[in-house]
Parts: sequence; C-alpha cells; structure tokens
Amino acid sequence: MTSLAQRLGTSIPLLQAPMAGVQDSALALAVGGAGGLGALPCAMLPAQQLRDELAVMAASGLPYNVNFFCHTPPVPDAAREAAWRAALAPYYAEFGLDIASVPSGPGRVPFSAEAAELLAEFKPPVMSFHFGLPAPELLARVKAWGTFVLSSATTVREALWLQEHGTDAIIAQGLEAGGHRGHFLSDDLSEQMGSFALLPQIVAAVRVPVIAAGGIADAAGVRAAMALGAAGVQVGTAYLCADEATTTPRHRAALQSESARHTALTTLFTGRPARGIMNRVMRELGPISAAAPAFPLATAAMAPLRAAAEKAGRADFTPLWSGQNASACQSAPAAAITHALAAGF
Repeated sequence: MTSLAQRLGTSIPLLQAPMAGVQDSALALAVGGAGGLGALPCAMLPAQQLRDELAVMAASGLPYNVNFFCHTPPVPDAAREAAWRAALAPYYAEFGLDIASVPSGPGRVPFSAEAAELLAEFKPPVMSFHFGLPAPELLARVKAWGTFVLSSATTVREALWLQEHGTDAIIAQGLEAGGHRGHFLSDDLSEQMGSFALLPQIVAAVRVPVIAAGGIADAAGVRAAMALGAAGVQVGTAYLCADEATTTPRHRAALQSESARHTALTTLFTGRPARGIMNRVMRELGPISAAAPAFPLATAAMAPLRAAAEKAGRADFTPLWSGQNASACQSAPAAAITHALAAGF
C-alpha cells in the first residue's frame, strides 16, 4: 500500500474520476467498496440533491472524494450569443424549435461559500477541484476540516502553481483524458501534452504526490504510470459502462463501438474544451467553435437540440464524453473493473 493510499484511506491508490452527468453516489460507493477512492461530481447538483448524496456517502463509512469546478463565471457577451444562435438556427428549424425561447442559466457553478457551508456538515475526507483552486479563504476553510485537497494540472506550470497555492496532491491530466480539460493558466491547447510526457515532468518538478490521469484503462497502463513516478492513478472512461454508472444506452453503445476510436476536444457543448466521441454537430460545425459562448454558457442553447434529438433516438447533439482509450469499456460491476485495474499495482 502506497503512502498516497494511506492518506486517502484506501487499500490501493486508485481514484475513480468524477464524471458529471453519467454517475451518482452508486458508482462512487462501488469503487470505494472495492478498495479505490470513489468520487462524487458536484458542479451540477442542486443544494438538496448534493446534501442527499453526501449523506449517502458519509453513511457508507468509506473514504470518498467530492469534486467541484473553480471557473470564474463569464460575463455574457451579446454579440457572441447572437453568433452562436445563428450557427444553431438551422438545427432549431430542423426540429421545429423556437430559438428565441432558449433558456438561460449557467448549468454549472463554481465552488462557493454556500457550497462550503453545506459541506461543513460532512467535512469530506477528500476534495478535488478542476480549473484551479477556490479562493484562498474557501480553500483554508476546506483544509481546516482536515480534508485532503487534490486539483488537476495540464502543464508543469499549472502543477507548480497548485503546489504553491496549497494543494496536497496533483492530478496530472494528460491530453488523452475524457471530459473537460482542467487547464486554468492558459487557453492555448498547443501547451497540452499526452499523459506519459506530462507525468514525469510534473513528478520531477513538484514535491507533492502526483496522480496520473488520461488514457489509462487497464492494469498495464497503471503499471506504466507507476513506473514513471506516479503516486496513484485516476481512471474515468473505463468506468463509463459500469453497471452502477448512469451512462445512457446510446452513450454506452458508442463507447463499445468503433466510434470511440475517434474522439476530439470540443467547445460546442459547454464552451470549454472537453473530449468526446465525434458526432454530427461536431463534424458539421467543427469541434472547436469561436462562436460558442464562454464556459458554461454554451450549454443553454445546445440543451433543447440535445433533448429533441435524443427523443428521436439520436445522439447528434449529445456530448458523448470519452477519453482516447475506451478499449476497456465493458458492462461489468464497478468492483470488477476496479479489481482488474488494481492488478497493475
């Protein structure tokens, strides 16, 4: 058992990546019960649902991680919103939808004083953050609970920043990883690296434990990451088809087909680069669009199209999040997936 596993309270240094929209506490508990660290994604949960899920996690007696975003809410840009609606107008017409009735709302909120007040009831053993760290006063409050703090770095510069600002361990998120890129110091995607190029550079640069993430889907990948100096490994995509995941049947089918071999970073669904399987809207508009409003405002106009297409049995406007290595996606209990990955330690 590694020192990281001891600090996390787990039997192995394996972390399940928090995956908003495709899981709840059931997946986190299944991974925790098998010896890893389950994670609960919190950025999209209303307060009462968050409280209910935290109560379930706390009652289990298992260690667990709660994850929040730390983005700065953007100032709405009327010109950019108009360009975005113009780009989506043909699709709205196709489905007979009124683009003038697009709902507003961010869809995802950053960690806040209100969230901290709620979490104070539970004092979660581990918290992870994406897009940096919360404000110093909020981070100090979290650490006062004795909570072990993780955050994602996509470059060496970000890793050094996180260490300087108080993170206890760093998740080195390689370019292969599914879902949102965790970058926060620069939007320049040319700075991004693959996992096994990024990992040893961060390990050499920082003093805190480094957790490898991105493209790791089996025991061989775990062994490779540990050989490059990782203190532990975080895995997301391999759990997307787990029995306990809430991934939709269409998303599961895509993950287990040849479609999963072609993923891309796209801003179309939220306004921030995130990796998913190519679908119709990504092909036709291009995965990266300058018209898409800043994160997370792009979600509002895409949501009605997603709902209409899914009702028709299509995933044309659905974010099919996936890393570049979906080869291990299988319909199996999360415990079995965890045990298979654990062989790499």
